[in-house]
Amino acid sequence: MRNAFAAEVTEIANANENVVLLSGDIGNKLFDRYKEVAPDRFFNCGIAEANMIGTAAGMAMCGLKPIVYTIVPFITTRCLEQIKIDLCYHNAPVVVVGVGGGLSYAGLGATHHSFEDIAILRVLPRMKVVCPGDPVEVRLAVRAALESDTPVYIRLGKKGEKPVHQETPDFEIGKCITVREGHEVCILSTGNLLSLAMACSDALELQSIGSQVVSFHTVKPLDESALDEFFSRFRLVVTLEEHSLIGGFGSAVSDWKNRCGGAAELITFGLSDKFLCEGGNQAYAREQFGLTIERIVPSILTALKRVVI
Repeated sequence: MRNAFAAEVTEIANANENVVLLSGDIGNKLFDRYKEVAPDRFFNCGIAEANMIGTAAGMAMCGLKPIVYTIVPFITTRCLEQIKIDLCYHNAPVVVVGVGGGLSYAGLGATHHSFEDIAILRVLPRMKVVCPGDPVEVRLAVRAALESDTPVYIRLGKKGEKPVHQETPDFEIGKCITVREGHEVCILSTGNLLSLAMACSDALELQSIGSQVVSFHTVKPLDESALDEFFSRFRLVVTLEEHSLIGGFGSAVSDWKNRCGGAAELITFGLSDKFLCEGGNQAYAREQFGLTIERIVPSILTALKRVVI
């Protein structure tokens, strides 16, 4: 995902001289091509993320199109006050890009895990929260975010995520994308679990269960018209996210269901309310939280039996 982001922002900056990239002491080699294209529009702000947000806010209010980029916990929790006041209060259209969402940096420990970023940013007025599902959506999300007149947070994975979309889909912030059609279960995925959602769908197909897979790349604003359709048409709706179940995507869908009365049963998969204290790669970390085909599919099958009865 980060390579797709770097390539796209370089292409955009080459065509738009108002685009400025600010980095929090990360991605220097990643942006070598960008610096060739726009050497005077790249700023390494160092390990001073709060200052970086304030600088970007000033740039935005002067008519520039700033993008700020670093690892998720350092661009969100570390400078939440600046995002709240400098960006959201002033409605400064800055694109905040966090790399390494969820468990992407699992091996570096709790300082680099991001379980809470969606929760804290989606409560801020005027902030849009976008979690692309694959590298194709990353490119589209960057372009859409730069057209927004409000702050936008884009949550990336890290590297190695394979494209799920075989063709370029229509992309609009606030409008989900159906990746696969189905008629029994509806799987709503946000962020870098889209490939896992597809794998779970494949496993369900072996059980003769057709599942619809939807990329809910925007957590705020939610595509409420799509939710209304899904909760009316399916008996069971499933959410997948690499984020805490408290305050994340599944929580947002549950809030909508409680408010609007969706008929389908909802089950959510995400990170439980605990720190991961062991070391290991992302696959190992996902196992500790049950974000695997082996844990998700049996739970879906059990829920299906319950709703059929």
